[in-house]
Amino acid sequence: MTVSVYLPLLLALPLAFAAPRIAARGTPGPAAWTLAVTAVLAALASTWSLVLLALTMLDDVPPLSALDDHPTLELPEPVPGPVALIAGLLLIGGGVRLFIDVRRRVVTNKRLRAIGDPRQDMVVADWANPMAVAVPGRIRGYGHLLVTTGILRLLNPAERQVVFAHERAHLAHRHHRLTAAAAAAAAVNPLLIPVRRAVEFLVERWADEVAAAEVGNRDLAARTVARAALAASDAGSNRVLGIDGGVVVRRVRALSQPRPAPLRRRLAGPVLVAAAILGVAAMATEAFLDLAQVWL
Repeated sequence: MTVSVYLPLLLALPLAFAAPRIAARGTPGPAAWTLAVTAVLAALASTWSLVLLALTMLDDVPPLSALDDHPTLELPEPVPGPVALIAGLLLIGGGVRLFIDVRRRVVTNKRLRAIGDPRQDMVVADWANPMAVAVPGRIRGYGHLLVTTGILRLLNPAERQVVFAHERAHLAHRHHRLTAAAAAAAAVNPLLIPVRRAVEFLVERWADEVAAAEVGNRDLAARTVARAALAASDAGSNRVLGIDGGVVVRRVRALSQPRPAPLRRRLAGPVLVAAAILGVAAMATEAFLDLAQVWL
């Protein structure tokens, strides 16, 4: 088999390298979609390459194994046996990680949906711990908000509007689907973990921008994110506005600046990587089919 079968496994590297830089500039929406879709393509292509490599172990299974020592046949050796075995083990590992990630998301969403009966697309839980989260579901077609009395007491009415607008933006734009797709891709191919993190950051930035536009005050939005971060840190929670350690500093800094320009040219890199991934995957498939024709 040609070297093309290995390339999809490596083409995730330039995507992972570029993802943090793409996330740092321009409007977050198009970047989140581009990185999520490209990550899924990269994960599918790398998985397909591993499948092709693992399938070459079939030449050790009767009756094909008997052809190895045939005196008149000169059959090509697909790939070394250890390489095919490693490919099979990587496939199993990726499948296990994917199962764990999907199960965790399903269980978490079920638990969140079980907390109260939504009224006017919101559940208010009488908890001191400050928390605000968008819960995907079928209420009003897209889900509902879950907020605690702890976060409501912490924020003034204007800041509450920022929180509500932020979480509703997650629901309206189906951000949970983008983050789930990027997480699934990273589970299958760990080289894509930086892309998953970039998508998670971008959907929070996307919701920040929607909230700032809705309340008409970027400084208010920045202040709310900062206050929520401090409260979450003090309470040992990160379920307020997607707060996650030092990432909040980048979000507050972005909100303190003018609304970002589209800068769609920065997305040309991931698009080219996606095209290259599809091209080499097609080449690898063709090489495998040629090999299979010889053996069969």
